Amino acid sequence: MLLAVFSDIHGNRQAFEACLKAAQARGAERIVLLGDLVGYGADPEWVVDMAMELVGRGAVAVRGNHDQAVNSSAETMNAEAQIAIEWTRGRLDTAQRRFLAELPMLVEDGDRLFVHSEASHPQRWHYVRSTVDAARSLISTPAHVTFCGHIHRPALYSMSVTAKMTSLVPKTDVSVPLLRGRQWLAVLGAVGQPRDGDPSAAFVLFDTVSCQITYCRAPYDIASAANRIRENGLPHWLADRLSQGR
Repeated sequence: MLLAVFSDIHGNRQAFEACLKAAQARGAERIVLLGDLVGYGADPEWVVDMAMELVGRGAVAVRGNHDQAVNSSAETMNAEAQIAIEWTRGRLDTAQRRFLAELPMLVEDGDRLFVHSEASHPQRWHYVRSTVDAARSLISTPAHVTFCGHIHRPALYSMSVTAKMTSLVPKTDVSVPLLRGRQWLAVLGAVGQPRDGDPSAAFVLFDTVSCQITYCRAPYDIASAANRIRENGLPHWLADRLSQGR
């Protein structure tokens, strides 16, 4: 089965639509959503409704810190993110908020694990910035491949049976075989707010038979997404950064 894995959509309808279309064109058979459906972007209602529809059709979805913040004042964020979350709370109805609240922190699917931040303490929202961070996640699960997001920059880590770590920055559209005998941590870039210098929306395709992973990019209408942010009175930096990929 060919999985299409998305993370950090952040209320960006234009980016999510582009990724869904690109994944469908490439033959994706099942959708996985790694959290942060909302926050920053100006179309949280549409994104949550689409996620609800996809889950109803068999997609997997887990909870991100922005999703949790919609229903919990205990989640603290920087000022601009907090403004966006408070605005988002006023846009979502009861059913949409309940959907976010009931999302699991992680999902185990055969020899794969899906989580927003990392596997050792999903509820603490740690970032995977280094091989040390990746190792902490990998040793906490027997999964062959763990998929996570949260940091908005793509990376791929592996750990050997002797706990030797390797890492690489994956190249777009270059498939990488995730060899057996090693554990892997695939860190996705963001759909809705990339921070790796490339403003194109990011997602991953994973073939469950060949165990090959491909990091993909999808150009989208950044100007429209940015204008939606400005029109709704959200901080302009949240719009400006979209074209910068940071």
